[in-house]
Amino acid sequence: MADTGMLAMPPSLRENSRKVSIVGVGETDYAKDYAAERQRLEGWEPPTIDDLCKLAFERAVADAGIDPASIDALAMHYTFGGPDADEMARHLGISPEKAWVNGHIFAGPLPNIAGRIMAGEAKTVAMLFGIGNRSSGRQFGGNTYSSGMAGPSSYYYYHPWGWSSQAAHWAMMATRYFAKFGKREEDLGHVPMTVRNHAAMNDNAIMRTPFTIDEYMASRYIVQPLHLYDICLVNDGAVCLIVTTADRARDTAKMPVDVAGWSESYIKQDKMKVMIDQRLRPQIQQAGNEALAMAGLSLDEIGHFEGYDVASIHLVNQLEGFGFTPNGTGIDFCIDGQMTLGGRIPTNIAGGNMSANYMQGWGQVPEIVRQLRGEAGPRQIGGLNASLSAMTQTDCVHPVVYTRGE
Repeated sequence: MADTGMLAMPPSLRENSRKVSIVGVGETDYAKDYAAERQRLEGWEPPTIDDLCKLAFERAVADAGIDPASIDALAMHYTFGGPDADEMARHLGISPEKAWVNGHIFAGPLPNIAGRIMAGEAKTVAMLFGIGNRSSGRQFGGNTYSSGMAGPSSYYYYHPWGWSSQAAHWAMMATRYFAKFGKREEDLGHVPMTVRNHAAMNDNAIMRTPFTIDEYMASRYIVQPLHLYDICLVNDGAVCLIVTTADRARDTAKMPVDVAGWSESYIKQDKMKVMIDQRLRPQIQQAGNEALAMAGLSLDEIGHFEGYDVASIHLVNQLEGFGFTPNGTGIDFCIDGQMTLGGRIPTNIAGGNMSANYMQGWGQVPEIVRQLRGEAGPRQIGGLNASLSAMTQTDCVHPVVYTRGE
């Protein structure tokens, strides 16, 4: 039943805009599961990836108010592997006609599934991302790659000099940014501090306790100059999105959220220069402009941003790259309150990867859906009509524009 082939991203054309909609979202209990894993009380067993996916699926179906039997396709996404298509379908209690496995990070799967729906391959798709066994003591970076385990082989992982983790990339970006624009560690600390304040309004956020700049500066380094609070969390969990045609979406329980625009852009040469000095600014600008053009929107019409904050400096990179604030001003933009409620662009308003959960970018989407529906409670952005998410890595960017369904 499963097809492991990954389709190319559909072109960013106006005629492809708003043809598919998200009608249901479901997530697991990140905060509860994280606390239980840390406490490890007698008799505790970590939830399996099967059960994590099932819980997210059931919540998404309930959120959409649909019969699970109406789901005719299943799209699965795992970071460290998971059940095959037939096994997962049985576990979920559904019998989809088709199933796909097409990558794990949120960099292309939604446009990919939109393309399949527009091509008539499916009508209603359950998109599942699950990750387990990540918070059970496994080491990431450093010896993970040098001890023979699988890891990226790109030339920029300079193992003999200790550059063997993603955090090294962000640290180099931050060091260059500080030197170029005259900023300091304590200035950057306002970015994760703001995101943590957002997480304090989210009951399912893993880290909800606010911290001060003094506490930030006193925290240990991960890779200098980045501190503990500058880097994303490590946790297990699952996310499910129910996606269908825009026509069918109008008959579901809640207001649909339309997938209005998307694009992608990759570094093609001079990778170190573009990644460290330019901080992917050309790629972010190009892909952002294309996604907005597809959606028929200007940047001024975007009222909410969910960026891939795998590190605080990379959130700054994206705010500047998309044009929410000029190059070199992102940290001041944050200090001035422009990325929180009441500011120019409320950003990672549920707590992002640094404080809420780390689901490889998938956790950004449920927050966007809730915000556009007006279901975000104390962190609700008023008068919101359009949101932007971006999965921006070390060499590519994948923005998606979302709008309120009619």
